[in-house]
Amino acid sequence: MHSTRIHSLIRRLPALLLGIAATLTTLPVAAAEYDLLITNGTVYDGHGGEPVEADVAVRGDRIVAVGRDLGSADRMIDAAGLAVAPGFINMLSWANESLLEDGRSQGDIRQGVTLEVMGEGWTLGPANDSMKAEARAQMGDIRYDITWTTLGEYLQHLEDRGVSTNVASFIGATTVRIHELGYEDRAPTPEELERMRQLVRVAMEEGAMGVGSSLIYPPAFFAETAELIALSEVAAEYGGRYISHMRSEGAQLLKAIEELITIAREAGIGAEIYHLKAAGVANHDKLDLAIARVEAARAEGLDITADMYTYTAGGTGLSASMPPWVQEGGHEALVERLRDPVIRERLVEEMTTPSDEWENLYLAAGGADGLVLASFRNPELKPLIGRTLAEVAEARGTSPEETIFDLVIEDDSRVGTIYFIMSEDNVHKKIALPWMAFGSDAESSAPEGVFLESGTHPRAYGNFARLLGKYVRDERVIPLAEAIRRLTTFPANNLKIRERGALEAGYFADIVVFDPATIQDHATYAQPHQYATGVRDVIVNGVPVLLGGEHTGATPGRFIKGPGYTGDGPES
Repeated sequence: MHSTRIHSLIRRLPALLLGIAATLTTLPVAAAEYDLLITNGTVYDGHGGEPVEADVAVRGDRIVAVGRDLGSADRMIDAAGLAVAPGFINMLSWANESLLEDGRSQGDIRQGVTLEVMGEGWTLGPANDSMKAEARAQMGDIRYDITWTTLGEYLQHLEDRGVSTNVASFIGATTVRIHELGYEDRAPTPEELERMRQLVRVAMEEGAMGVGSSLIYPPAFFAETAELIALSEVAAEYGGRYISHMRSEGAQLLKAIEELITIAREAGIGAEIYHLKAAGVANHDKLDLAIARVEAARAEGLDITADMYTYTAGGTGLSASMPPWVQEGGHEALVERLRDPVIRERLVEEMTTPSDEWENLYLAAGGADGLVLASFRNPELKPLIGRTLAEVAEARGTSPEETIFDLVIEDDSRVGTIYFIMSEDNVHKKIALPWMAFGSDAESSAPEGVFLESGTHPRAYGNFARLLGKYVRDERVIPLAEAIRRLTTFPANNLKIRERGALEAGYFADIVVFDPATIQDHATYAQPHQYATGVRDVIVNGVPVLLGGEHTGATPGRFIKGPGYTGDGPES
């Protein structure tokens, strides 16, 4: 009987096996534990401590675990031999218009930037009808529809349209002033000031990070300290910050720092110095005194910080070579005055005479040889891009000063210009400061399409890679962990951004994977349109934007709201 049963089972075995197989195919397959798992990397969490060998697990838009042997994921990224860090924060971005042209933010994404912070004085909101008309008239190679009115609406427009990086902004004090006073050289009336304060209030409740100023440029130059305090007081009510391109970075550098400290103290607000520098050979030795003054204020308990770009040349307009009075009334008024021979004669005298009354970048750069022309609107002038002012003046047979006037008239713009005004020794000193963040002070463009119609400053493509390659790896100015802290948790804490800037469970998954041994900037003053290399993968809000060094086309960036945000949506 026993033998019979055995033979029966043997005969039925194929059918039994088929039945078991059929049953197995109907069982649910175990789901992967995570959407994304970055394995085998050297993890820098952003706090400045020693890195650890660990994996980073992502589910949805959040980091859910950092550790070893975390399990499985739908997408695996092997980061063996590479650094894994929080996405970098660009504290001074001019991607306002470049993101409208190309939301991929290629120049910055390829350096590991996952948050563009805008707002150096001018912002694309708030904008009244006359400001919109002026903006349309002044558009250059990049052209776009203005479908927003407030700053918050502009930033939301970027998110809705699709951007690869996250975006945030201060409210521009210059823009607020133009909104109510235009380009007049006078103080606001009490009623005008109250309306300006209300514009700041609206922006803060929409999610602005604070108030940003740029005081060497008219009409911001016309604002008194009391006006800036009044605007900053409103931002302070919402936990915002004051950030400033100060009134002087040259002869009156120390006085300008005192003004910023006064604003911070009187308004009860944290303050940051945009691109701290000592501009001009005669002023290079003032940097030590500037650092000492900031550190004294910090010791006093004031929250004073700074940011910088990693180059010895600045970038702005030819108009920054002229005194503010000639620019009162705006660009059209400037051009009209430049046509007057009497005014031109006066300008030549003032531009070539040292003065503490205004920031003369023409003299700070040592004259015409220290100015390189970077961008024009007029197609007939574009061949001059990359040439020094001295070269163009000689070719035209006119003085450098007269050439400046003529170029501004002919291009009907401020004319983008690079000024060589800083020292390499001071760059090292600034990078070493523990209260120093970093910002490109540039757009985020690409070496293609409309971007090639103009030159740019190499910082647009290389600022962050240059920090990590030249100054951290090659020259060892600061350790890599410290550099990452100053690109991540340090600015995030200053901005009071929640749950970003660190590799921690519960934080948003903004992550960069890069090779510390090869990361390198390649953009030069002569050939600026060149991507940095060494960043392999970039994740924004849990979505891969750069994989294997190539852009995926994804645009998961969000409008990151500041501490005063009162809307119904998420803060970030």
